[in-house]
Amino acid sequence: MTTQITVATINLHGRADRWPERRHLLTAHIVEASPDLISFQEIYLPIRQAKWLCKQINFRLTGSAKEPYRLVQKRYHHPIKGYLEGVGVLTRLPLLYHDGLGLGYGGRVALRVHVELPSHQTMDFVSTHLHHITYDMEAREEQSMKLAGWLHSHKNVPIQVVAGDFNEPPDGLAVNYMKQSFRSAYEVFYGREPVATFPTALTNNDQPARCLDYILISPAVRRVARAKLFCDEPSREDNTLYPSDHVGVIATIEV
Repeated sequence: MTTQITVATINLHGRADRWPERRHLLTAHIVEASPDLISFQEIYLPIRQAKWLCKQINFRLTGSAKEPYRLVQKRYHHPIKGYLEGVGVLTRLPLLYHDGLGLGYGGRVALRVHVELPSHQTMDFVSTHLHHITYDMEAREEQSMKLAGWLHSHKNVPIQVVAGDFNEPPDGLAVNYMKQSFRSAYEVFYGREPVATFPTALTNNDQPARCLDYILISPAVRRVARAKLFCDEPSREDNTLYPSDHVGVIATIEV
């Protein structure tokens, strides 16, 4: 029996750059796509950012703040950053358990949620955000080694998806290491990675446009039915108002 599920990732960019305005645009994009699982990075915890999004999305979809999505979050392993920032997952699939892994370099973490699929198989879905200093390629490679080792050693779960901001282009050390045992859903579908997922016109950013965001799938994923960029359209009234400084990736996979 083949099951299709849709997975997505988006870096929220915390509360920076017009959050009170862009939060409604972000909510609308997520509601329209309604993926089964969403990976969030740069959640700003003091304002309960992801909890607000979860409630708003649920209310727009069902009229109830409690369904269909459930939120799981993980703070950074850092005395200051752990108060301010974390990663998270929204799931509309049954949650069996969740756990996390410290990745160092400012307390970076990976969050794994283990969910039940409609076919009664189970799957690991991981949200992560790797070290951000551009020239520290070896640091991100170290993080990817730790992440891959953690996933490969865990209870022999064949269906795994890792989604997040790797802070690294497709030819980077960490991305290449992960691709030794995972495939990029976007690359599988198109034969290449996106030209860029960062930055958008939301910020006055002089950094070069780069692909930094990925959905990586394990060999047990049978097929990528669709893939595209996500949260990539500005407001109709203001072409500089984007959901975030990143665009995300969304993919429908068959397992």
